[in-house]
Amino acid sequence: MLKLFKFLKPYASSVLAIFCVLIVQAYCDLSLPTYTSDIVNVGIQQKGIDEKVPYVVSEEDFEHLMLFVPLKQQEWVRAAYEKGSGSSGLYAYDTNFSEESSLQRNVMELSRDVKEDEEKMEELAKLLGKPMLLCAGFDSDSEAASEMERQMKEQMEAQIKAENSKGEQLEDGMPDVSQLTVYEIFEMMEDSKREAVVSEITEQFSAMPETMAEQSGAVYIQNVYEKIGVDTNQIETHYIFRTGGKMLALAALGMFASIIVGLMASRVGAKIGRGLRKDVFRKVVGFSNGEFDKFSTASLITRSTNDIQQIQLLTVMILRMVLYAPILAAGGIFKVFRTNVDMSWIIALAVALIVMVVVALFAVVMPKFKVVQSMVDRLNLVSREILTGLQVIRAFSTEKYEEKRFDRANMDLTKTNLFVNRAMTFMMPFMMLIMNGIAVLIVWVGGHSINDGSMQVGDMMAFIQYTMQIIMSFLMICMISVMLPRAAVSADRVDEILTSSTLIHDPENPVHFGENGNGEVRFEQVSFRYPGAEEDVLYDISFTAESGKTTALIGSTGSGKSTLVNLIPRFYDVTEGRITIDGVDIRDISQKELRERLGYVPQKGVLFSGDIASNILYGNPEGSEEEMREAANIAQASEFIEEKQKGYQSPIAQGGTNVSGGQKQRLSIARAIAKHPDVYIFDDSFSALDYKTDVKLRNALKEKTAESTVLIVAQRISTILHAEQILVLDDGKIVGKGTHRELLKNCEEYYQIASSQLSEKELENDMKEVG
Repeated sequence: MLKLFKFLKPYASSVLAIFCVLIVQAYCDLSLPTYTSDIVNVGIQQKGIDEKVPYVVSEEDFEHLMLFVPLKQQEWVRAAYEKGSGSSGLYAYDTNFSEESSLQRNVMELSRDVKEDEEKMEELAKLLGKPMLLCAGFDSDSEAASEMERQMKEQMEAQIKAENSKGEQLEDGMPDVSQLTVYEIFEMMEDSKREAVVSEITEQFSAMPETMAEQSGAVYIQNVYEKIGVDTNQIETHYIFRTGGKMLALAALGMFASIIVGLMASRVGAKIGRGLRKDVFRKVVGFSNGEFDKFSTASLITRSTNDIQQIQLLTVMILRMVLYAPILAAGGIFKVFRTNVDMSWIIALAVALIVMVVVALFAVVMPKFKVVQSMVDRLNLVSREILTGLQVIRAFSTEKYEEKRFDRANMDLTKTNLFVNRAMTFMMPFMMLIMNGIAVLIVWVGGHSINDGSMQVGDMMAFIQYTMQIIMSFLMICMISVMLPRAAVSADRVDEILTSSTLIHDPENPVHFGENGNGEVRFEQVSFRYPGAEEDVLYDISFTAESGKTTALIGSTGSGKSTLVNLIPRFYDVTEGRITIDGVDIRDISQKELRERLGYVPQKGVLFSGDIASNILYGNPEGSEEEMREAANIAQASEFIEEKQKGYQSPIAQGGTNVSGGQKQRLSIARAIAKHPDVYIFDDSFSALDYKTDVKLRNALKEKTAESTVLIVAQRISTILHAEQILVLDDGKIVGKGTHRELLKNCEEYYQIASSQLSEKELENDMKEVG
């Protein structure tokens, strides 16, 4: 996991920008349930009335409210309202709404100064909260209100009788208490007594849940508005459309943020993939043969493609989901505690169940994740071997065996993937069961809370949505965790290449070849051992390949000929001794400068996709057409090139599959000639040529390389007959050195090779000349 973040480090600024956009997206997603709750609670249940005090009220209802306001605050409350002449907009009312009394015709409007001052509005709501609750109760036809009114009338009658018995007659005689309203009774009370009664009544409402008090206040304001002709349906519609508009705007902003995050995450993922492929390619190009021996070609291909693709996909998922999940979960938990703390235990239960399911599943599948990539390597290796060796497979009729070998590798990978996928398929059903079970539990507990008046329907709906968002955030992390182990293995495999130490490296302070160098190659007591091997394959090799002369190497298979010439371009470094070119140790020169002096033709001709011209001028891109044609003529390739319809522009397929082995080898030789190097290295490069072509090529090459050093590895005596110096190798040692005729006389190993290839007559003639 740390390696994945290591790959993200260069893009820290982009990650930070994505994080900021994710916060915006989370804010939008977390705000929507709140507005849904508002539409249900306020827009539908409260007819869109979200104010805590009435903005307009009849003078009669206003005076009723004032009966229950403490005397000390009455003056401040009265100052907050002023007589109106007909409000406009949502709160427009009918000035002729009643003909009963002047009190009912007059309307009090909340002053603009108070409306615009939040502190004053809070203070006013606090003062009018209980009076509105009392008025709502008295105005309702509930049994509790009727019983309270009856008790107050009985108390009033008893008080009047007591006063009459003392001889305190009222001016108009005894009033008919039964005809009085509860408000008239309160008006008749002394101020101190009225406050005492109000205080006693409000104590009975102290245990009432806050949500019920809010709803009762909204019902009272709605009734007050309807009395004076305010269109409450218009208020409801306006509130729903206004809140719905906010939801649409938030949804659009959230969608835009999601698109931006997706775009930015994809760009970062693509850049990481591109950067890793570039870094891996550069690293692999700089590998010596020792590193290629350590990392198989199939494994390098898998690491450069499949593994980097896994990292790229996971990077996008991390930026889009892993970063978003904790933001959403934290925001959801914060919103839940603001909605209803009493049901927060349900969230803890849901998270605990999810964690249990995930831990159980990953305990089963985690070991399998670690072997999937190695099985992909194995499948690629088998596929590559079969495809590259298809002709041999057909020649030996081993198709059935190779099919079984491929099926075995394929089935191993398939079984492992099936096991992992089958195990992970249990996750989503379990998660959905948990989510639906939690939703039912919330409805069950929330239903009881709604029945008790401690919760509103909209709040329960919001709580369900917040809970689902929290659970979904954990689900997102769980989904990522499915990809994480495999991607972590991929990251380790890619990092293994990037951090591997290269055996061949340039010196810190490289020296340069002199301007008058002629390409003389000297081996001084060179020994070599392959990395990890126990024995040397070359022992104490010393010779000089002079400029203008040909040095040939011959020996039995496995004697070390190719290994020896591979030391010159530094495909490997010597274990002991040193190799110099023009007196300079090749380890003190940069690899680029060294290889610019060399023209190397490998055993197996390698061509690149393109055309013939691009392959010949591969080592000399700035070369002229004349140089290209000259190289083709020397390599005896011009004849078959000119026979083609497009000539030098004829296409070359990948790997040179559309030309023969001999043609491929001649084009490889032409490529080395066109470079005009100081040192030519031919590693058994003439073996695919017929004798006639071989002779023509060597004669033409002799003229071209008159001032260059030529080293030829050969299996055929005829190829090296005229070499100025022939080295005979056997088991990594030089057992003979000289010309062809000298070696026939002095070297038994060379004589055996010659006798196996030349006729007795040719041997006799050569021996006579020596004698």
